[in-house]
Amino acid sequence: MSAPESPSAPGVQLIGRTEFLPPADVPWQTDADGGQALAEFAGRACYRSWSKAVPATATNAGYLEHILQVGHLSVLEHSSATFYLTGISRSVSHELVRHRHFSFSQLSPRFTPAGGPGVVEPAVIAADPALHERFSTAVQAAAQAHADILRLLDEAAVDAPDGALARKQARQAARGVLPAASRTDLVMTGNLRAWRHLIGTRATEAADVEIRSLAVAVLEQLQALAPHAFADFRISDLPDGTRLAASPLVGEG
Repeated sequence: MSAPESPSAPGVQLIGRTEFLPPADVPWQTDADGGQALAEFAGRACYRSWSKAVPATATNAGYLEHILQVGHLSVLEHSSATFYLTGISRSVSHELVRHRHFSFSQLSPRFTPAGGPGVVEPAVIAADPALHERFSTAVQAAAQAHADILRLLDEAAVDAPDGALARKQARQAARGVLPAASRTDLVMTGNLRAWRHLIGTRATEAADVEIRSLAVAVLEQLQALAPHAFADFRISDLPDGTRLAASPLVGEG
C-alpha cells in the first residue's frame, strides 16, 4: 500500500448540475437560473402564482428563503448536483451510502493501482507518532497479506478453465483483507434537499473529521452553485483547525 494520505482535503469536483428550460406558455420569469430557478418554478406551479404578488418572495432569493423557513423542501428535490469525490476512505464511503436518496458509482475494490491500494490515515492517528507507527504497521501487514493472497490465487487461476474469470474472482477474494482506510473515489448525485440533509448531519462537530471535511467542502461548492438554497448554512473554524457547518433551518424533512 502507498503512504497514508491526509483526510483534511478530499477532492471535491462538481461535474453535473440541473439545467432549467422555462416553458414558453407560462407568463413568468425569475432572476436566477439552473436548479434554483427550477425549484422556484416548481413551487409556484403548485398554485400558479406567476404574478409574484408578495414582495418578500418576488425574487428567487426571497422565494427560496421562504421555502426554507416554512420547510416546504420538496421543491428542492427537482434540482440536483453531481460530485466526483476522490481521495476518501472506504470507511467514509460506507457512511455516505447510508444516505439513501443519492446515486453512487464507486471505484471497484477489484481495481488495484500499480503502487498498491492507497490509504487515508485518520487525522487523530496521524497526529500521534505512536499511533501513526501502529497504523502504518497494520497497513503494511494488510498490504502484504493482500499481495500474498492475490499471488497464490493468481497462480491457481493459470490452470483454471476460465483464467480471466478466475483472476477476477481472485481480486474479489483478496480485497477482504484490505482496511476500511483504503482510498477510493466515487461519483455521487443527489437532489438539493438530500444534500442539505447530508450537510446538516455530517458537517457537525460530532461527526467524524474526514466526513465532516468532505461535507463542508461540498457545501462550499453548493453555495456557489445554488446560493439561495444554501445561504442559511454558516461555516465556522474549530480550535483544532478543522471546520464545521450548521444551519438553524435543518431538520429531518
